[in-house]
Amino acid sequence: MTEPILTLSGISKSFPGVRALHEVALELYPGQVTALIGENGAGKSTLVKVMTGIYQPDAGVIRVGGKVVRLPTAHSASAAGITAIHQETVLFDDLSVAENIYLGHAPKTRFGMIDWKTMRREAQLTLDSMAAGIDADMPLKELGIAKKHLVAVARALSVDAQVVIMDEPTAALSQKEIEELYVLVELLKKDGKAILFISHKFDEIYRIADRYTVFRDGEMVGKGMIADTPQGEIVRMMVGRSVDQIFPKRETAIGEPVLAVEGLGHPTEFENISFAVRKGEILGFYGLVGAGRSEVMQAVFGMTPVSAGSMTLEGRAIAPKSPADAVEAGIVYVPEERGKQGVITGEPIFKNVSLPSLGKTSRSGFLRMAEEFKLSRTYTGRLDLRASSLSQNVSTLSGGNQQKVVIAKWLATLPKVIILDEPTKGIDIGSKAAVHEFMGELVAQGLSVIMVSSELPEILGMSDRIVVMRDGLVVDTLVNDGLAPETLVRLAAGIVEDAA
Repeated sequence: MTEPILTLSGISKSFPGVRALHEVALELYPGQVTALIGENGAGKSTLVKVMTGIYQPDAGVIRVGGKVVRLPTAHSASAAGITAIHQETVLFDDLSVAENIYLGHAPKTRFGMIDWKTMRREAQLTLDSMAAGIDADMPLKELGIAKKHLVAVARALSVDAQVVIMDEPTAALSQKEIEELYVLVELLKKDGKAILFISHKFDEIYRIADRYTVFRDGEMVGKGMIADTPQGEIVRMMVGRSVDQIFPKRETAIGEPVLAVEGLGHPTEFENISFAVRKGEILGFYGLVGAGRSEVMQAVFGMTPVSAGSMTLEGRAIAPKSPADAVEAGIVYVPEERGKQGVITGEPIFKNVSLPSLGKTSRSGFLRMAEEFKLSRTYTGRLDLRASSLSQNVSTLSGGNQQKVVIAKWLATLPKVIILDEPTKGIDIGSKAAVHEFMGELVAQGLSVIMVSSELPEILGMSDRIVVMRDGLVVDTLVNDGLAPETLVRLAAGIVEDAA
């Protein structure tokens, strides 16, 4: 067997409160595509950042061509022959195509100046060899997303990279553009490159990959040859976990529909979205990256306009044009990006919690700090917030405790529907259990909860029903009565049942 170009062994990486990778291994072979497969949060992106010098591993060894290497910077990774083509291409719109291709390694004249003529000629030769149909002198900003991906591939070829990482490269491409990308992958294989292909789409993986490696919860749980492995076996590797005590789902009496959404559409993100969440129910939304779940929730919350559809809350028609409209109607949204959208960094906990409820904590236009403290203490106490005091700056809290502040803030408005977008993303097990426990309390009190989550155990452990989305559409709505995780993955990824 041909020796691997790149070998990673025993790679571990942790962040405060989160173990991202634990003793993972990966081998990439020349002229072959290895698919890196796993749920959202499995550790794939962290590994890519280790391979490209952005993160330094806490432990483990990286070998290139059999020799141990250290990759302390992105430049050192590039010098070692490793390059990445990301879902969002890292290129510069105001430079020409040729300048983007040779940025950082432009050919020089004998006087040490950039050899513009040679650079343009070599860039054009590379583009022509790919049948890219791109003029090397064009400004990059005149190209579409697909063509920019071609420029990124040309850049990889220009640095003579031996390892090419393709991270969700087809996420924003049309089917025709995807087919063109497949041709380029074959070109890279024939050129002897080792390719790491990261995708949630099983049809793509089985179309172009030779090998696979599966990650789950930051660990490598399986590898092998694609041709020898049915899709169902890979799915089982991805989701092979039991739902345990961190999902204390309570049995509650589910009532009538509270929020009903019919035919909701957006020009670019989603279309014909219909669902209803009932009193005392947790309605889960599951899907892979790009499915459109968060975009739907932001539209329901009035953050983005819709082009079609209608909503009713307790039988009354509503059309929130802003978050303020949604909150007034009784809908609140806890965002995935809590640090950017959920809290005001630089302000204390009590001010963050009381902000949407200033009408309750003020009199005659004057804020009453004692009332702000009282409100904040009531709701953060129910969530077991860990802080030195309510005057502590919210930016100094852990991710889990910041999440509790955001939830407390919205609960203080006494909503009818609360939308939780990835409510336990990046927080430790103990904080997850506290958030889940409180979700159970909310529905027991008659609140309606919509939970967007990429974690299968969380979706299966907490949801009464589950809406599965793919490519901006609702694929199915399932009653969570002994659902198998494989069922959700198949629906979300568009996998057909194996014949055998």
